[in-house]
Amino acid sequence: MPRSVNAVASRARRKKVMKLTKGYFGRRKNVWTVAKNAWEKAMLYAYRDRKAKKRNFRSLWIQRINAAARLEGISYSRLMGLMKQQNIEINRKVLADLAVNHPEAFKAVVKKALNKN
Repeated sequence: MPRSVNAVASRARRKKVMKLTKGYFGRRKNVWTVAKNAWEKAMLYAYRDRKAKKRNFRSLWIQRINAAARLEGISYSRLMGLMKQQNIEINRKVLADLAVNHPEAFKAVVKKALNKN
């Protein structure tokens, strides 16, 4: 008696991966084992880089705040420390946006942090 295998499910699983690797270069798109390995590696990169993206953006915000703060004659770390003392709770994302797009509002925040009404 021949061995019973679920060929329908196996083919469906392979087709799903092959569809996901469409557009890859060379054998990565049309050879099952190479495509499967490429797809698995891509999923690892995607997972890792979703975390890295958050770090990169925080770093960018800090750089922008630092640049704008130095134009006001204060360092980033000193500004953040003074904001903490004055209980000014603006996150880095918003602060960086103010620094780039609304410099006058950023100046007001710096003045408030320095307690110069």
